[in-house]
Amino acid sequence: MRIGAVIEDQLNRLLEVETDDRFTVESVYYRGDTLCVSTQLGCPVKCSFCASGSNGLIRNLSYEEIVSQYELAVSEGMSIKNIAFAGIGEPLLNWENVKKAFWHFKEKGIRCSFYTTGFPVKHLKELLKLPHNGVNISFHAVSDEKRRKVIPYGEPLHRIIDTLRKHLEKLSNRKKKMYSIAYLLIKDFNDSEEELEKLSDIAKELNIGVSLLKYNEIEGLPYISTTDDEYERAFLFLKKRGVRVTLSNRYRTRKIGGCGTLMVNRLKS
Repeated sequence: MRIGAVIEDQLNRLLEVETDDRFTVESVYYRGDTLCVSTQLGCPVKCSFCASGSNGLIRNLSYEEIVSQYELAVSEGMSIKNIAFAGIGEPLLNWENVKKAFWHFKEKGIRCSFYTTGFPVKHLKELLKLPHNGVNISFHAVSDEKRRKVIPYGEPLHRIIDTLRKHLEKLSNRKKKMYSIAYLLIKDFNDSEEELEKLSDIAKELNIGVSLLKYNEIEGLPYISTTDDEYERAFLFLKKRGVRVTLSNRYRTRKIGGCGTLMVNRLKS
């Protein structure tokens, strides 16, 4: 693998890394200490709001290709204390390679966090038991029916919640703070007061926080971002109901910082 390009804005640095079979995989460096790495070329989960998986899965990245994203970033002078398995692909669907990369990073003293749809749940159960530094699980809906629309090849929501419930009941409140629900707020789809109330009920039952994400609109996809005022109202609604809720950070909302807005899987000619 080699670096094809490094693209920068005021907050993030995007690495385009060329694989030996002439595809491009991308990593994002943000916050001055964190590298978001990809785990697959394309994605089989095919979230309907995400451009990155619109063409499905090309192949899994090898262990060496996952680690190489870190090594190439370091060679560019990036100081990395945290790895986020949050780039292109579902890490649980490339679990053996991801797990091997996780232990490699941990041996280097690097903190590792995961962003996942929770599919397949058998690997989610194993992930939850690892000495990770955070797991953020994508819900994006509060019913199985709506979840299937945005995550058509994911795990049913009730199975995810049941898995989390069984794991979290054994943990202290301090350790529960390492877990959160990712909820991408999409205008006129999952932003009603009724749905936000249900989301707050789930979060309070599990005693974990909510990462309320603002949607980055993508040309050709049928979803619309909420306005800043609508997004803030949803945040305040959840907070008023006693939910530990965070907003999208300023790194994610950049054009080169949000999942699904990157220029992945381009075959080199």
